[in-house]
Amino acid sequence: MTRNRFSGKTALVTGGGTGLGRAIALAFAAEGANVVVAGRTVAPLDETAALIERVGGKAAVIPADVTRASDVRTLIQETTARFGSLDVAVNNAGVLRGAVPVAEVSEEDWDTVLRTNVTGVWLAMKYEIAEMKANGGGTIVNISSNLGAHQRIPNAAAYITSKAAVSALTRAAALDHIGDGVRINAVSPGAADGPMSLLPGETKDERAERIKSQNPLGRIAGADEIAAAVLYLASPDAASAVGTDLVIDGGSAA
Repeated sequence: MTRNRFSGKTALVTGGGTGLGRAIALAFAAEGANVVVAGRTVAPLDETAALIERVGGKAAVIPADVTRASDVRTLIQETTARFGSLDVAVNNAGVLRGAVPVAEVSEEDWDTVLRTNVTGVWLAMKYEIAEMKANGGGTIVNISSNLGAHQRIPNAAAYITSKAAVSALTRAAALDHIGDGVRINAVSPGAADGPMSLLPGETKDERAERIKSQNPLGRIAGADEIAAAVLYLASPDAASAVGTDLVIDGGSAA
């Protein structure tokens, strides 16, 4: 069944060039949204936009580094200039570094992960909320992780800390701004089909074998499955979901 829950709406997806970000952007376009894809590297963003336009959707590429307030401010301004509104924002941009024990994490990796995954989400929300509040409201979905508030594993302290913070920040922001007409939630994926779920040098087939023994479901989630959860929380179907942190991980953190 074809749905058009976002027809005439504008959806912004940060980190929209690859993996989950691309899948989320394509899913919004398939349901009628004008889609802005943002990120630091233009080439993959252009590829996402081309995929959207190939099936008749409308897309715009706006390069931005979410750790820079000036970039985020310009991103929001250009989004509304191109499409007239900002109705949905998905804060997906993130990095994974420092896969070593806590005492061996470098200051550079720690700072990079926290700056991108936490400060980047906060900065994005700061400007997204201001725009939405001034123009009738909107919805925001932050991409967190099952690693953090829900589950811990060894040798991932920087990432786990950052994503636990995203989960907490999402709930705090949701309480602060639901009265402004801005509804904020999070999706916390487990291992999903994208580059971040591959270990260094690992093939997709090797990843599939590894996940069989680690995940109760026995497989990784498809990127389209994560995108479906994001669209649900962003849509009127989830009108009563405020501060929800939806874990989609095949039972890993159950």
